Amino acid sequence: MTTTVTLIEGDGIGPEVTSATVRVLEATGVDFEWEPHVAGLNAMDRYGEPLPEELVDSVLRNKVALKGPVTTPVGRGFRSVNVELRKRLDLFANLRPIRTLAALPGHFGDVDLVVVRENTEGLYSGIEHEVVPGVVESLKIITRHASTRIARFAFDHARTNGRKRITAVHKANIMKLSDGLFLRCFREVAEEYPEIEADDRIVDNMAMQLVVNPLDYDVLVMPNLYGDILSDLCAGLVGGLGVVPGANHGEHIAVFEAVHGSAPDIAGRDIANPTALIRSGILMLEHLGLEQEALSVGAALDRVLSEPARRTRDLGGDASTSEFTDALVAEIESAAG
Repeated sequence: MTTTVTLIEGDGIGPEVTSATVRVLEATGVDFEWEPHVAGLNAMDRYGEPLPEELVDSVLRNKVALKGPVTTPVGRGFRSVNVELRKRLDLFANLRPIRTLAALPGHFGDVDLVVVRENTEGLYSGIEHEVVPGVVESLKIITRHASTRIARFAFDHARTNGRKRITAVHKANIMKLSDGLFLRCFREVAEEYPEIEADDRIVDNMAMQLVVNPLDYDVLVMPNLYGDILSDLCAGLVGGLGVVPGANHGEHIAVFEAVHGSAPDIAGRDIANPTALIRSGILMLEHLGLEQEALSVGAALDRVLSEPARRTRDLGGDASTSEFTDALVAEIESAAG
């Protein structure tokens, strides 16, 4: 059976890590049909816009996409393709599993938590304007609809995956109306899941708690901006953005992506680490119901990373992107017999 997936290579190191991930996923024997599309700077060069309509149409049609990193200009240029894609496709839930890799032990032991981030509103609604010269106003939008559905997504994920506790992260002590609404919706949804412990933390306290003892936490759910910041903090607990996966879920669509930047300074040098996108590919396999294939890629990744010489340079090894990918493909094919 052929599985059709929209493939968004991104820019910078995107084409390299995307190509590596495609090779690894195809080594499992799954019959993928890839529909390639460009976004970001590459799309601007080709189409004059960073998010072409044909890309959006492809994801709507296929219901699943694999996406490399896309450059977002800082303080100028086009708006974030990541944010726009999530809004266009109503990918309301960002899922970031944070788990210590067995081959890359960290400072905190076996970290195993999940960050669930509301993806469509908050300060990332992009509603801002200059009131008068030198004064800019940005509006934070929090709705009952979005707050309720992200809470329910978090509880459903916890129930499905045997998680026992969910912590809502907020700043309702100061933003009593907006974050207060988010927290109320969380508490209302929690009543529908009596078997799961539910509590909450103020966001600044949560940041401190995570760097003191992240093992105390299980699933974290939070509004958009807090999720963007704390998910990166959590990535630092297990080795950085280069090794953690990410997924964006809507009601019927999912986009699996690298959560790191496009690193244009090392693009084309065959030294980028594709681990993050490969682990996102594992999430995609699981989403597609291909559990055995997901396990095979995860096991191969553990075996390769357990040998320092086969790691990429950012992880202390000497392997190029191509060599690292070759090693993973060989491991998968060898295990398959």
